[in-house]
Amino acid sequence: MKRSWLISGAVVVSMLLGACASGTTGGDGEAAPEGEEELPEVSGGEEILNIGYTGPLSGPAAFYGENTVSGVRMAADEINEAGGFEVEGTTYKLNLVTYDDMYLPNEAATNARRLVQEHDTPIVFVPHSGGVFATQVFNEQEDFLIAAYTSEPDILTQGNELTLRIPPAYDQYPEPFVKYQQERFGKKLALLPTATQYGKDWTEELVPVWEEHGGEIVYDGEVDFGKDTDFFPIVTNALNQNPDVIFVGGPSEPTALLMKAARDLGFEGGFMVMDQAKFEEMDGVLGNYDDIEGAIGMLPILNSDALGAESFISSFEEQLDRVPTAESAFNYQAMYVIVEAMKLAGTVEDPQAIMAQMDAGVKALDEDKFVWHLTGVENNGFDWMASIAAIEDGEIVLIEE
Repeated sequence: MKRSWLISGAVVVSMLLGACASGTTGGDGEAAPEGEEELPEVSGGEEILNIGYTGPLSGPAAFYGENTVSGVRMAADEINEAGGFEVEGTTYKLNLVTYDDMYLPNEAATNARRLVQEHDTPIVFVPHSGGVFATQVFNEQEDFLIAAYTSEPDILTQGNELTLRIPPAYDQYPEPFVKYQQERFGKKLALLPTATQYGKDWTEELVPVWEEHGGEIVYDGEVDFGKDTDFFPIVTNALNQNPDVIFVGGPSEPTALLMKAARDLGFEGGFMVMDQAKFEEMDGVLGNYDDIEGAIGMLPILNSDALGAESFISSFEEQLDRVPTAESAFNYQAMYVIVEAMKLAGTVEDPQAIMAQMDAGVKALDEDKFVWHLTGVENNGFDWMASIAAIEDGEIVLIEE
């Protein structure tokens, strides 16, 4: 028998009594009140559809996790406020069930299994590659779709048909990054990325491109942003090798402080910035772009010219009192696409049928919900227009679309 992911309006009262169980929990089962969600109101024959999320909601990566989940939550709230959505004659409201995995792959896998078994979620959003890889071990057998927010290209080489990659893959960035930095600053590179697996994979993708263009690696290091708070010693070691460019990345705030430490120590070269760190968040930390002059990275969502960008940015800033980033915007748009795919598939229960309609779901999406340019789904990944930007004379300049 096909399991149900639905909750009828008649049982909402009983669910409200146990609402704490639908909120966020950590890996030890302790309640995390900051992640609790309120059930949407339903009436008549309306039903509630649970959508799962496991990501870092505590610890060093908590702000990143909140950025990702806030986009999903904002889309779900808008859909519910508009009356929900209809599939095969039934109206559904979305209930986001969030668990904290503290950025740990094993916790993400445990949470994903709980979301499916305890909350019947046909889809689980997972915003880090380690968690995606761990969850891919069993998601096809347990019949749920992973909405993967990670630019790690290898998540789509596992042969897993129920994985949807949301952001652009990072393997398209090294070539333009390297060309820009070598032409502007030189060919000696120091490596100071985040010490996570994601940082190691990004580095492995970047280094061969740097060397193919005649560049040299003069310092090979990494930074554990969960432990390191004084960046001056490791930056000093890197600068002793006289690099022209430094490769950095990780959460935006500590990455910005690391770059500022390099400037305070006299570094005048360029920075290549992994896509996890965002210029717009660095601006909030540093107060301007002066200390990251010559950096190349991702064009901020604030600079998007997509038809729905202005409305999304305005609503996000009003509701959350901070600037939106790609994490929020891409997950917001992904939630809308998934709903369109459900409508076209004629089911909210069958992940395979929903996945089969994902490309059509992109094309069916109203233009005012496009916060970034998305053309469709290719090889189980969203096909976005990836826009690269650099900081020149204190301003964000578009380099390549």
